[in-house]
Amino acid sequence: QVQLVESGGGLVQAGGSLTLSCAASGRTSTTTLMAWFRQAPGTEREFVTTMLLSTTETRVADSVKGRFTISGGNAREKVYLLMSDLKPEDTAVYYCAARSRFAVAPLRTVSDYDDWGQGTQVTVSS
Repeated sequence: QVQLVESGGGLVQAGGSLTLSCAASGRTSTTTLMAWFRQAPGTEREFVTTMLLSTTETRVADSVKGRFTISGGNAREKVYLLMSDLKPEDTAVYYCAARSRFAVAPLRTVSDYDDWGQGTQVTVSS
């Protein structure tokens, strides 16, 4: 099992930038994917971006493409979500996720991931 702790959330104005961090501990040696998801009130958790650690191949949701970037993961212990040009619709709780099962490609559904952090709130004001 992998323990995940997110940090870096907060309040930012539209057009601003924010960087989230996710620290992983525990059985990180078996982690194959690390990802970010988000969930706004009254909605389902949605995919944001993910990285296949063996190749650093990434996948990004269309809604944030060109604005959000996932980085890190080299030591399977920390990943970041670099967010720029933030919009009010980006307001959500952001979750870090890790997969320990075999993977050969970036995956984007909630059920593909085994461990989750507690989330960090990002609020974008207009």
